[in-house]
Amino acid sequence: MARECYICKKGAVSGNQISHSTKHTKRVWKPNLKTVKANINGTPKRITVCTRCLRSGKVERAI
Repeated sequence: MARECYICKKGAVSGNQISHSTKHTKRVWKPNLKTVKANINGTPKRITVCTRCLRSGKVERAI
């Protein structure tokens, strides 16, 4: 399964989690991805899309 958005290519971002004592540990922020059936070039196809692209109407869902 793809781990980035099919439309906007949003993927995981890494960085540091900083505790109250300023101890740094690595962590990953993952996008909220959903698998949907959408019309791609007129044909229904199952793609992985972030919820922001779904909400903004960038994806035409197949019935």
